[in-house]
Amino acid sequence: MASYRVSAEHLDFPKRAFVGALCHGYRVISKIGEGTFSEVMKIQSLKDGNYYASKKMKQHFDSIEQVNNLREVQALRRLSPHPNILLLQEVIFDRKTGGLALICELMDMNIYELIRVRRHPLPENRIKNYMFQLCKSLDHIHRNGIFHRDVKPENILIKQDVLKLGDFGSCRSVYSKQPYTEYISTRWYRAPECLLTDGYYSYKMDMWSVGCVFFEITSLRPLFPGSNELDQISKIHDVVGTPAEGTLKKFKQSRAMSFDFPFKKGTGIARILPNVSPDSLALMYALIEYDPDERISAKQALQHSYFKELRALEKQVFPMHRKIGAVENSGAVGSMNYLMRIARQGRRQQNLNPVKEAALRHNVAIFQAEQPKLNNNGVKKLTSYPPVKYQSVFPTPAPIGKLPVLQTMKYLETSNKSDILQDTQPSVQQFYLPSLPRKEGRF
Repeated sequence: MASYRVSAEHLDFPKRAFVGALCHGYRVISKIGEGTFSEVMKIQSLKDGNYYASKKMKQHFDSIEQVNNLREVQALRRLSPHPNILLLQEVIFDRKTGGLALICELMDMNIYELIRVRRHPLPENRIKNYMFQLCKSLDHIHRNGIFHRDVKPENILIKQDVLKLGDFGSCRSVYSKQPYTEYISTRWYRAPECLLTDGYYSYKMDMWSVGCVFFEITSLRPLFPGSNELDQISKIHDVVGTPAEGTLKKFKQSRAMSFDFPFKKGTGIARILPNVSPDSLALMYALIEYDPDERISAKQALQHSYFKELRALEKQVFPMHRKIGAVENSGAVGSMNYLMRIARQGRRQQNLNPVKEAALRHNVAIFQAEQPKLNNNGVKKLTSYPPVKYQSVFPTPAPIGKLPVLQTMKYLETSNKSDILQDTQPSVQQFYLPSLPRKEGRF
């Protein structure tokens, strides 16, 4: 993992606020990274010796109810267990300081760390394996009524051949009322409907981000690196072309941007990525479809011809029906061992049929050209898909209703300042909350 070791005396945040919240049961090893809303540390459990990642929120919380209302906590609890969703192990809330830490499984690195130091592209079978798992994670969260809103390489974590989606701090319910006003995805991965409207977008924005990530894993450079929102739209039009007037009419116009765009035909992706397979290009085009109604869904992406071999391997490895709620160490479809076996078989097949691949250049000149028309029997013209009905997982509480609660919660009662200076251990009270009821395998 790309991290550096930091002693407790040199932590950027107050030593006692963080270490005091984690001293009972965990030892801080090093700092992994820092974001706008949180800091991530590598920690070790004093109970089992295993390593975990601790995400300490910079925001301070006043009560357990406020913690329960945190979307990231609700989402991780509801979406787990799933082999492609980061597993939340424990939630620690310190009532004295208002600090909150989410203890999650520790992964090796994120996709950005994987590709930033590479000079040559990843093998296609490895890219395909990662994209298959990413689409599975998005299909899972969308079916459960959540969309991520911040899919980008930094939030996609890997451990050996297993990929997991993390950082649900920006997620929303697909059942929430538009417009959305909060901070959303990083600009380079933001869908056109997010740029051209004041919060009128849907879960399909995640699929646009997946297409941008797909291109970046393949080419080792971002697809639309806009310097601002106007430049972002311009770079999108440089590649996919100016949208039809009918498409723009679907968007509720933004106050900050005019829809009077100069006509551009678009270079297409094939001119930028000349050495990728037709199936790969076809899936990229389907993911970065300008019209969100025409954009492919995660469920449809999993059935794309690009993943034909992986679907066949699934049937070979496990012809029986899938087991729901399999643990990570099992061999069930979707488990960690299963995904690693799929990846190994893919590598063996590639070794049996070596293909000489030309290395992609990092700086490819982009020329104005017509977007290619793919003649691929495995790809059908996308049509508008009927809206999918979802059940809200972030319900608005009734005046006398109860909010969804966590399965377990640990309170850390810190002592007063004089006691802390004497290095006394804080007393710990275990506080158990009722588990969420499940209906037909879902919450």
